[in-house]
Amino acid sequence: MDLGMRGNVALVTGAANGIGLAVAKEFAAEGCSLLLWDIAPEVATIAEEIAGKANTVALGQQVDILQFDKLNRMLHLAAEQGLRVRHCVHCAAMGSSKFGFPFTNLNPEDWKKTLDVNILGMVNVAHAVAPTLVEAQEGTFVFLASVAGQIGSQTDPPYSASKAANINFAQCMAKDLAKYGVRVNTVCPGMVQTNLNRSVWQAWYDQTDESERLEYQEWAGRKIQAIVPLGRWQSAEDIASMIVFLSSDRARQVTGQTINVDGGFVMHW
Repeated sequence: MDLGMRGNVALVTGAANGIGLAVAKEFAAEGCSLLLWDIAPEVATIAEEIAGKANTVALGQQVDILQFDKLNRMLHLAAEQGLRVRHCVHCAAMGSSKFGFPFTNLNPEDWKKTLDVNILGMVNVAHAVAPTLVEAQEGTFVFLASVAGQIGSQTDPPYSASKAANINFAQCMAKDLAKYGVRVNTVCPGMVQTNLNRSVWQAWYDQTDESERLEYQEWAGRKIQAIVPLGRWQSAEDIASMIVFLSSDRARQVTGQTINVDGGFVMHW
């Protein structure tokens, strides 16, 4: 679908794998230039590969989203190369690698890193990018959250709490930035086969009695059949399609919204 985004510049964090990588490819397919951020050093190579396949411009920068000053420097360097961000998609996040049921299986020190990366990382990206969009009087943010942030999922309590914070802060941003023509939305995946999803299984597996353990595919398959009405995985590409649509002018009246791409897992009524 041609969403009329050709020539725009999209910044994607967490772009070296999973949903972030799928988002980067989807923007490239729409003719956007790319600024890709990831803590992984291979992000520069990934940017080159996407640029070559899509015949677009892509710059990959290795960054830690907890280093606010570096984010600002990287944006400045990108702008010097003609990459002035119009769309920002924040996918970088982590789980705690701990399993709840109940939360007392964790200790307070198990929370800090996840909350730092998932909440303060989002705050840093928002503060770094917002001035550019405000100055231009246009642009979009889309933040990747999770259905876990809406239903109080016990699976990984620090991750769930951080995703709830992402949803809430995105709504605050949407209210603050609307007068500048900047839209802010959140997309919540359901069950997607990513490294993060597999880490949840691994945490469960490691602390489960050997007689009750299930391999990843069986564990996830049972969970999907139990909780997802459509009865199937969501793919990284499914999530990316929604994110890029929300970034386009086709969604120009959509801001402050939390959109679930979850096969019907979470239904509000």
